[in-house]
Amino acid sequence: MSLNLRFASDGAGIVAGIVASSVALAATAHPAIDAFTAYCFKAGQTPAQAHANMADLVGDPLPFTLTFWDKTLEPAPNTPAYAERRCEVVFDGDHAADAVTKVQAKMAKPPVFGTSIPLTPPFAANDGTAYLDARELLRKRVAVVHIGTRKGPETFIRVDRLPPGMGLSE
Repeated sequence: MSLNLRFASDGAGIVAGIVASSVALAATAHPAIDAFTAYCFKAGQTPAQAHANMADLVGDPLPFTLTFWDKTLEPAPNTPAYAERRCEVVFDGDHAADAVTKVQAKMAKPPVFGTSIPLTPPFAANDGTAYLDARELLRKRVAVVHIGTRKGPETFIRVDRLPPGMGLSE
């Protein structure tokens, strides 16, 4: 982070510069978006590891709601059969546009996060959807990224990894 300070004889320029820089930083960074892009695409985490990784980044308690499970590592009762892994963050406010920008930028960096493919049921856009994309991954897996807003408003960012072969056309 860099601050651009201008000195004034009464010190008002320093305060104005710090306030303007803080407002600009707040508009471009959000702990939930940062935690999601840092750890939700990372395989091999248990729920405890995902929480700890995110807490190391943004503090504990987490300033958002985290839903995380990976059936390939630990049992996850009462979860949908169509997904073997889920990472979702939910947080106050409408930050969907910023989330889309940051998540797409993360997915475009090496290793590039799959190739877009057509969505399959049960995935579909709903009211509040800002971004929905299925991506073909290695080993015949598919990930579905969904970003949007819900009543409140609150923003959600979710990635589901599907079981091998599910979501791919034969």
